[in-house]
Amino acid sequence: MFTKIGMGLAMAVLSLGLSTSALAETLRYAHVGAEGDLQTRYASEAAQAIQEATDGNINVQVFPASQLGGVAEMVDGVRMGSIDLGHHDFASLARVVPEAAVFNAPYIYRNAEHALHATAPDSPAVQKINQQLIEKGGVRIIGRIYRGKRHISSNFAVKSPDDLSREPFRAVPLDLWVSMVKGFGATPTPVAVSELPTALMTGLVVGQENPLTMINANQLYEVQSHVSLTGHMDSVLAIFMNERKWQSLEESDRQAIETVLDDKAEQSLQWAQTSESELIQTLQDKGMTILGEEDGLDVAAFRDQVRAQIDKDFPDFKPYIEMIAEVE
Repeated sequence: MFTKIGMGLAMAVLSLGLSTSALAETLRYAHVGAEGDLQTRYASEAAQAIQEATDGNINVQVFPASQLGGVAEMVDGVRMGSIDLGHHDFASLARVVPEAAVFNAPYIYRNAEHALHATAPDSPAVQKINQQLIEKGGVRIIGRIYRGKRHISSNFAVKSPDDLSREPFRAVPLDLWVSMVKGFGATPTPVAVSELPTALMTGLVVGQENPLTMINANQLYEVQSHVSLTGHMDSVLAIFMNERKWQSLEESDRQAIETVLDDKAEQSLQWAQTSESELIQTLQDKGMTILGEEDGLDVAAFRDQVRAQIDKDFPDFKPYIEMIAEVE
């Protein structure tokens, strides 16, 4: 009976001019970005472009704003296959391969274009990390998002690491961020992104660091007064996928997905660069004071202290940093 039903279904599909492989595959795509953030735009547009590029073979259902859990839950979900793909800072994959965090290390890229090229799936350093991710965690990096430079926001003027000495400062709950905040001179205080506005408002932490897109999208101007343009990190997010699910897709669909994600990565760079100057003005209009080097911000002091702290805490990063430096 079931054989006849199955044959009948296949014949019906063929009669419509389709093949059984044309039955759409739905991928669950999770991230923690809020509405209005560049990463949210990326995920939404990439989902639509993938459906079009695969002729409807692949549908992507996006779950933003931590709907499927925080960063740790998302990474574990992708590893287990309950979530097909997601995106977050490369350092979130340090749960699987500690050296994956190197791509978020502060002050290692020459400029935004260099950051995008060095984090491409076919770059030597990413390929080396990817091999370990697949072997140890069943996860593969398939794309990236350029989200902009990360800057410090605070409740007072921050011009040098001395201004943050021993102050409680929000650190992303990842080892790399804890080390970086130590380099700022502050006391690292892990806070999940969903809890950040409350932590800033109550004084649990006096500051945080993020791209301007996130500061604006999460309305941090309501609980912070200053932004210091330290540009300490080119924020590049990894798009990672469950390896079993990736291998289950048709080769043509995998190639289409890779092309879409690469094209969108280039667009994300354009979005970030275009929006930065506009966002500075927007945040000023909303009452924030923006501090640059012309205002006495000592970027060199931040660079020297942070890089020294990272070199001390992560000596295994050195060969990867050298590989990244060689990328044109």
